[in-house]
Order: sequence, then structure tokens, then C-alpha cells
Amino acid sequence: MDSGAGTAAIPREARSAGSLATTRARRRYLVVVGILLLLTVGSGFGLIAWGNPMPAGSPGFWRIAQHRATDVTVMLLVAVAQAVATVSFQTVTGNRIITPSIMGFESLYRVVQTSTVFLFGVAGLVAIQGIGQFAIQVAIMVGLAVALYGWLLSGRYGNLQIMLLIGIVIGGGLGAVSTFMQRLLTPSEFDVLAARLFGNVSNADPAYLPLAVPLVVAASALLWLRSRRLNLMALGSDTARSLGLDHRRELFLVLTLVAVLMATSTALVGPMTFLGFLVATLAYQFADTHDHRLIFPVAVLTAFTILAGAFLVMKHVFYAQGMVSILIELVGGTVFLIVILRKGRL
Repeated sequence: MDSGAGTAAIPREARSAGSLATTRARRRYLVVVGILLLLTVGSGFGLIAWGNPMPAGSPGFWRIAQHRATDVTVMLLVAVAQAVATVSFQTVTGNRIITPSIMGFESLYRVVQTSTVFLFGVAGLVAIQGIGQFAIQVAIMVGLAVALYGWLLSGRYGNLQIMLLIGIVIGGGLGAVSTFMQRLLTPSEFDVLAARLFGNVSNADPAYLPLAVPLVVAASALLWLRSRRLNLMALGSDTARSLGLDHRRELFLVLTLVAVLMATSTALVGPMTFLGFLVATLAYQFADTHDHRLIFPVAVLTAFTILAGAFLVMKHVFYAQGMVSILIELVGGTVFLIVILRKGRL
């Protein structure tokens, strides 16, 4: 009797059947989101106000702030696109190491930019800039990706691993074509091209935003609405099918939305190879859950904080405004090697 009374007196933590099963887990998640929100708002405000040479509140101050707000909007779009696309891609492929860039989006971007300079020179590169060029580039990337998915995921021998392998081969081939054309450029043309081949917030033209914003918002919203289905797909194709999910159809839809996000982000600011990997890895550590409804917000906030932090460091420490990919590639590549060495496999 005494033993039973003692057991009943021990407080038990409230549990639920949800993704965050315990009160402690729910509290931890809220604290993580709160900290990331503070960092996001603080870094966004710092991007707009820090180093503004005009007196606070003056018309000149607000004109400069408005110009900087465009950069903040671009970083927010890139953060949403890279975070949501990478988390979704890793889920459907069942691999936490690979990212959507493996499908050759960045190599295709390099080919388009290099071909333009190679065929038309620097003047041609400047002349064709605009929302039309942006739309064509996004359409080419998405069209090729969808064609690849439709070909490799349909039919009797549809196989996701073969699709990833072919994506790597295509990316390598496009990279070789880009390198060949770059060797034939004059030094002045190569200098202009090299600046565009780095992921740079300054590459984004404000004229792109009327098209980029709807694309990113629509694709990311659709993926978030499919969070429960992504949770099922994370269990594996056999389990997902046994629970009534049309796995192949869902895989094609998710990869198409991922293609839209990655194509928009890459065409907007250029390649950022390790950003998605870094963000997804940290998001799973911070969120401590596999529920995509909870992972997506953490991943987006983490991505924006990283982008804003890299932007501030490159601008105020190295005086290389906008060249955020240099720092992100260094940090992301280091994290990638650490994860590989710890796991011992891909």
C-alpha cells in the first residue's frame, strides 16, 4: 500500500499524442521559435538601420531604408525558398545529406549566364536583364526538372535513385560546358561574369519581385499544406502506400514544387550550394521533431538569420556587400564535412 501511494505521489509530465509529446518538448520548441523570431526581427532591423548615414527619421533616412528593405525582401524570399525546398527534398529522397542543387539547377544557371556573356558580351548581358529574362530562366529550369521527373519517375522502371544519379551527371556536364566557355572569354568579360556566378543579394533586380514573390509564396504554401503527406512520405514508400498515399504522384508534385522554389531562388540571387543543407541540418536539431508543420517555420527563421548575419559580416567586416555565399559556403561546407565524418556515409 505504501509503495503504491508513493508511486501515485510522483508527478508525471503531461503527455499528448502530438508531435511534441511532452510539456517540456513543447516549451522547448516555443523557446526556440521565440529566440529565432527575435534574431530574425533584430537582424532585419539591423540590415535596414545599421550604418544609415542620414539622421534617423529624416526623408533621406527613409529613402535609404526603403532601398535596403528590398534586400531584406530578397533575403526573406531566398530563405523561404531554400529552407522549404531542402527540407521537402530531403524528406522525399530519404536522405539528410543531399540537397536540391544536386539536380543541376545551379549548373544550369551558370550555363545561362556564361552563354549570354559568351554570345553577346557584357553589353548583351546588361541589355537582356529584366523580368522577361528572369521568367525565361525560371521556366527553363522548372521545365527541364519536370521533364526529368516525368521521364524517370514514370513507367515500369521509375526509380528515385536513378533520377538523382542522372541529375548529378547532367549537373557535371553543364558545369564542364560553362568552364569551357569561360576559358574563351576575355579577362574583362570573365570579371563581370564571375561577379554574377557568386550567390549575391545584389544580383536581384527589384523588377523581379512581382514574379518571384507569388512563385515562392504559392509553392511554399502548397508544400506546407502537404505537411501531413510529407510526414507519411518520411516513413518510406512502402509504409506511405500502405496508409493510402499515392506515393509516386505525391513525389512528382513535391519535386515539381521544389523545382519552382529552387529555380526562383537561383535565378534571383545566384547559386547558394550549402545554404539549404546548413539550414535543414540546424532546423532538425532546433525543432527536435519530424513534423513538417513545425520544421518548416524553424527552417525559414534559421535561414533568414543566417543570410542576414552573413550579409552584415560581409558588408561591415569585409566590405563585400551582398556576397553572402562566400561565408555561407565556408560555414556550410564545414558543417557538411563534419556530418559526413560523423555519419561515415552519405
